[in-house]
Amino acid sequence: MKPSVVSADFGRHNQNLEATLQRVQKEAAWKKLDCIQIIPAGKLVSTRVVASWMNMYAPPNNKFLRLWPEDTEVGAAYSGAIAGILANPDLSKWKYVLCVEHDNLPPPDGIVRLLAQMEAHPEFAAIGGLYFTKGEGGQAQIWGDPRDAELNFRPQIPIPGKLVECCGTGMGFTVFRLEMFKDPRLRKPWFRTQTEGGVATQDLYFWADARQYGYRCAIDCSILVGHLCLESGIVW
Repeated sequence: MKPSVVSADFGRHNQNLEATLQRVQKEAAWKKLDCIQIIPAGKLVSTRVVASWMNMYAPPNNKFLRLWPEDTEVGAAYSGAIAGILANPDLSKWKYVLCVEHDNLPPPDGIVRLLAQMEAHPEFAAIGGLYFTKGEGGQAQIWGDPRDAELNFRPQIPIPGKLVECCGTGMGFTVFRLEMFKDPRLRKPWFRTQTEGGVATQDLYFWADARQYGYRCAIDCSILVGHLCLESGIVW
């Protein structure tokens, strides 16, 4: 090796400090972003899915906890987990709940990006990543056009890279503000798979109620989430 002269090096982040500060401000990792991840554990979870979960990272030095409701119907799992969180003197003071389902593959930076969006958009009670229903002709889980005077859950068109407001989100990869579940006006259980008196998945059952009290939600179409069909092995 040839000898070299070592001089002062202030590092890449310091070279353009103004740009670095803008990035740090946008990422919001310096804020209190305590987050509880709820994963309703199905009978079988693919290694591919678990690997994507393990690759995700949370904001540095913020509190982060994973809960795994087991052998429980998905709506009951979410409702029970959130009720337990609110009953806990410590967890009830945390800020966010992240819902991840057993067949969704989020990107490694998905958590930090969703939390950054929640900090940037206090008008929204929940923001989710973009994923589609399984199978050919799958629809984006961006449910309902809030510009329509009549509440609806028609699938909306994604806008690449943009935040799209909707009337209801899926729960494959969605962050909720924990504070909203302290609102006594919301019906309980919050999440329920409805099979009588109409049919509704647990997510839209919740939003049909929450929307009437002014709660808003959106999908970040820059956060792309896979949706695995276990039988075929295809990620939609």
